Amino acid sequence: MQLFDWIVLIVTLLFIVGYGSWKTKGSKNVEDFILGNNETPWYTVGLSVMATQASAITFLSTPGQAYHDGMGFVQFYFGLPIAMIVICVTFIPLYHKSKVFTAYEFLEKRFDVKTRSLAAILFLVQRGLGTGLTIYAPAIILSALLGWNLTLMNIMIGVLVIIYTFSGGTKAVNVTQKQQMFVIMSGMFITFFLILHYLPNDMTFTSALHIAGANDKMNIVDFSFNPEEKYTFWSGITGGFFLALAYFGTDQSQVGRYLSGKSVRESQMGLIMNGLLKVPMQFFILLTGVMVFVFFQFNPVPLNFNPNNKIAIEKSQFKAEYSVLEKKLEKLSEDKKVINLLYIDQLNQDYDNPILRKELVALSNKEKDLRDKAKEIISRADSNTETNDKDYVFFHFILHYLPKGLIGLLLAVILSAAMSSTASGLTALASTTAIDIYKRNLKTEKSEKHYLNATKFFTLFWGVVAILFACVGTLFENLIQLVNIIGSIFYGTVLGIFLVGFYLKRVQAKPMFISAIISQLTIFVIYYFMIYTQEKLGYLWLNFIGAILTIVLALLLQFLFFKGKNDKDEIILE
Repeated sequence: MQLFDWIVLIVTLLFIVGYGSWKTKGSKNVEDFILGNNETPWYTVGLSVMATQASAITFLSTPGQAYHDGMGFVQFYFGLPIAMIVICVTFIPLYHKSKVFTAYEFLEKRFDVKTRSLAAILFLVQRGLGTGLTIYAPAIILSALLGWNLTLMNIMIGVLVIIYTFSGGTKAVNVTQKQQMFVIMSGMFITFFLILHYLPNDMTFTSALHIAGANDKMNIVDFSFNPEEKYTFWSGITGGFFLALAYFGTDQSQVGRYLSGKSVRESQMGLIMNGLLKVPMQFFILLTGVMVFVFFQFNPVPLNFNPNNKIAIEKSQFKAEYSVLEKKLEKLSEDKKVINLLYIDQLNQDYDNPILRKELVALSNKEKDLRDKAKEIISRADSNTETNDKDYVFFHFILHYLPKGLIGLLLAVILSAAMSSTASGLTALASTTAIDIYKRNLKTEKSEKHYLNATKFFTLFWGVVAILFACVGTLFENLIQLVNIIGSIFYGTVLGIFLVGFYLKRVQAKPMFISAIISQLTIFVIYYFMIYTQEKLGYLWLNFIGAILTIVLALLLQFLFFKGKNDKDEIILE
């Protein structure tokens, strides 16, 4: 980090926080604070929806995911465009017609207060964890790579977000997310083209794709029916669809973005914009990770990208053993460079040499073996350390190979993404707590100002909770997977409740509530025995199973034990 990097980083962050606070200060009532007075145009809705999902974890973990496992993760998003269409046709018109502040408010009108409260509490649990993780993810990476204090990093990111979110609520989130998306995408495009520039002079983009393909990094679509595979076409189009439907259709951090739209049409156009751009954006981020992989075929690469693990080894009795592996990797890297240059030369002559391709694969397998052995040594040196280094790959490249100023810009990208997701999470947690829990259970009537102050207080409260969670969080195999796993455990049940509410008019409140409880408990059991302990099922299927189980149980309970009509259903939905 040079002086210019610090200037770029600090000026970018202070501008976003200052502009957001100044532009949106002085909310007059709850509607202004939570819905932004329904003044948000469609393109701001679209950018805000994208920025909410594109957390720092996206830009830290996704390139590392592609570096290790290739482009297959993009299948996770295949169901998203279809989900956007369903939400635009059904969810948005009903939300606007019901004039709700939160998605869960609709459930009381459709069912009862118990069902509303259950959905709200499930949301608060998973989004509270997720919001803490959006702070923790960039903090732990930055602290490890830059030597910054982790706790101070968590507090700094959290406080920056609290300042403008507490001041302006949804308006502040919408306004700042436009700047944040500009910073994020500018930084990513500049980095991508710099990687291509750093590749050997006689190497074309097509040649780079050939090298990636030879190492199985370009296998985009997997049509296998293996349920143990995390990412396939079928898990993406079903589990990914249900996850996207739940996240964008029932998660208040996203629902709040398009409820602030000027009209139903503006909200719908914003979501369609997200549906059109999200998959290409994720494809581009994954492709950046693949290009980082190609770059390291010609440049020195560490045995483990996490610098903390190197420090742990240096202090242990396994230093000499680890050093032997490092020397082997150095020799292997030289061999890789020579073979890759020969392969490029053959490609320039329009010949994809199968012998050289096999040698590339063999060298990659040898490197993988060395890395696996290194992980074993790291575990012996410190049994509590995280040996998986996917989340550190992209940032290692940023710190060691980008020019002055761009390091500061990419740091600003990471922190901007963290702030955008955290801000959306805080406003959603605060509005749900204030409207669905506090206001709904308050026995006496209070003024608009009272509820505005209560919402602001809950913004501050959840900000502190998120910071505290970030300070005690632990690293998982891959942060982007952890966020999606947490969501998948809860989203299926909540989505099932909403789908019954929207489409099955005969189902009453009691069978709905009971089925939701049974479904959520069942998902906990399935996750523990089928995913956490045995890895017999991809976590995306939890969204599909949870939603279908909730719907089927609700129908069975209704027609077996709760026969009869619910008059309230007829009034609201017909």
